[in-house]
Amino acid sequence: MGLFKQEYSGHVFDHGQTGKIGVLISNLGTPNAPTKKALRPYLKQFLADPRVVEFPRLLWWFILNGIILNFRPARSAKSYATVWTEEGSPLAVHTAAQAQKLAESLAESHGTELVVDWAMRYGSPSIADTVQKMLDKGVRKLVVLPLYPQYSAATTASTFDAIAADFTRRRWLPEFRFVTSYHDHPAYIEAIADSIREHWLTHERAEKLLFSYHGVPLNYLHKGDPYHCQCLATSRLVAQSLGLKDDEYLTTFQSRFGRQEWLKPYTDKTLIALAEEGITSVSVICPGFSSDCLETIEEIGEENRDYFLNAGGQHFDYIPALNSTPGHIQLLKRLVTDNLQGWLNANTGESQTTLQQRTERHDQCPFNRAQ
Repeated sequence: MGLFKQEYSGHVFDHGQTGKIGVLISNLGTPNAPTKKALRPYLKQFLADPRVVEFPRLLWWFILNGIILNFRPARSAKSYATVWTEEGSPLAVHTAAQAQKLAESLAESHGTELVVDWAMRYGSPSIADTVQKMLDKGVRKLVVLPLYPQYSAATTASTFDAIAADFTRRRWLPEFRFVTSYHDHPAYIEAIADSIREHWLTHERAEKLLFSYHGVPLNYLHKGDPYHCQCLATSRLVAQSLGLKDDEYLTTFQSRFGRQEWLKPYTDKTLIALAEEGITSVSVICPGFSSDCLETIEEIGEENRDYFLNAGGQHFDYIPALNSTPGHIQLLKRLVTDNLQGWLNANTGESQTTLQQRTERHDQCPFNRAQ
């Protein structure tokens, strides 16, 4: 008694196949090249997202297409060119490495049952293309892990929007689990704290440690976005793990855009003020970034470094993001495993009798009957 496949409209139905579990990690996005031509469609997709820019849509359309996209791509391309590597965009390189190492680590525990892949919310590889690729490999249950430790509507919710938009055009949907944040997960806190301790082993310990997070407009907080509170919680928990006193660290926010007020204190202005107050050395870490990218390498490591030194500071250190370090991979593995409860048991350890019963049920399905 065998199992049969049948093809309809180019899609192969195999109702007797044991479904796989998919793990999709995602990040914000990156252009395909550090050029004006590549930056324009990337920025258009990013800035047109109503989750990213909450502004009256018609007015914003004219501002975006009539002003911003005529000037910003060239300026952004110059910045990207300073961080581009032979392998490509740092964010894409690190995210691909994270997916590869996570797949290897999960395979050690669960064999080939899990399919791990990665995608970008904006740019490529797109979420829709990657989801399709995973479904083609037999994925029937899907865990999505956006690599944003702190939840924001502009990042985490936007990723959910992309998943939901893709699902609305599908006849069949996989079982689905979505990680919204992990800002206070013990493994995340220790991974950040350990990276700081490791940095201190090879670098002079600075007078001040700055936790710098990507900023969002202040009105997002007033509308109920928990991002600000989760950033403060992460800083406090890491500081506690390190045994820091309240006056030994600060939480700041970087990467402002436009004229409206954003979350404060601002990283650049704080660094200038610290230097003017007589603080000679600072270290900066960006816990909200899972991978080093333009905002950490160029904005913090170069631009903000210059602000501090030019204002009178003497020593500036940037502590790298977790990237694909062992501690980060173990954290991601724990987050995934936490969300596989009930799924792994359902997909493993079938007895021969159970397998035979499942086979007989699938043979009764009209899609699987021999023609």
